[in-house]
Amino acid sequence: AASFSRMFVQVCLYFYCKCLWRCLKFVVRKLTGRCELQRICYNTKPGAARTMKIEASLKGSKSKRLQTSVSVHPDAIEKTIDDIMELKRINPDINPQLGISLQACLLQIVGYRNLIAEVEKLRREPYDSENLQHEEMLLKLWKCLKPNSPLKARISKQWCEIGFQGDDPKTDFRGMGLLGLYNLVYFAEWDTEIAQQVLSDSLQPKYSVSYSVLKDYKLFTNVAASFSYSYSFAIVGINITDLAYNLLVSGALKTHFYNVAPEAPTLTHFQQTFCYLMHEFHKFWIEEDPLDIMEFNRVREKFHKRILKQLQNPEMALCPHFAASESLVNM
Repeated sequence: AASFSRMFVQVCLYFYCKCLWRCLKFVVRKLTGRCELQRICYNTKPGAARTMKIEASLKGSKSKRLQTSVSVHPDAIEKTIDDIMELKRINPDINPQLGISLQACLLQIVGYRNLIAEVEKLRREPYDSENLQHEEMLLKLWKCLKPNSPLKARISKQWCEIGFQGDDPKTDFRGMGLLGLYNLVYFAEWDTEIAQQVLSDSLQPKYSVSYSVLKDYKLFTNVAASFSYSYSFAIVGINITDLAYNLLVSGALKTHFYNVAPEAPTLTHFQQTFCYLMHEFHKFWIEEDPLDIMEFNRVREKFHKRILKQLQNPEMALCPHFAASESLVNM
């Protein structure tokens, strides 16, 4: 009985608030002479704040035409803007800027949905060693990261030098499919200096302890050892691809993309974001000073929370003009 009462009260509050909100919107429109879309466009500066408010307004509309406007084909956006203006009884000659602003917002909204579809398609496509294009991309990754060390064979232990787990990297792409490879190749090709530096750092031990010291502490009897915070570059790259993917599909990256992409965000924007995340995670890993690789999940989760917190700021742009930072090279 108690649970039923609570549910009844919640349902009543929902409908009350919904009706009250619609009444308030009606009153404000009468007082200002502007609909909600006009007020958002005229009172909110371009970027994530405006686009996200427009998106919420369209999705929350009682009109099906407005609700579906966020999922139209990009070629239909101009027609959709005309429909919105007609439905809202807005004269485009008197409000020319409104149409331009709405078009920019819809391009971003529709583009974000299409980007998710494109990224998802790559994630679901498995690496195929019989596919020449896939093989060429994999070899390009090696050449970008290890230009002075020729790969002796396609199946080789050399792959471990750039952070794969075994002799054949294809098995490591299972979780993220081609998306993991696309991101790693983009990072290695377009931010080569940083990618090579991160790879080099990931192979370095934090400090070494000599045999004599170890003997004093009776830790070892006949070997020296290194205590390392190194990690597997390629495996971490695939893991950070997973992080970027989840930020994208959850909608968390809307803040970033709506601020950096004046129109529709593209796969290149996503890959630049991946580069930024790899760069920042590497610095974060060093700052956290983990004891060993077993702390990877803890550090990754803490890093994930920090990025999510940053993206809560509607003015946030993770990498507005991403370029390799000299600070990392000199670290």
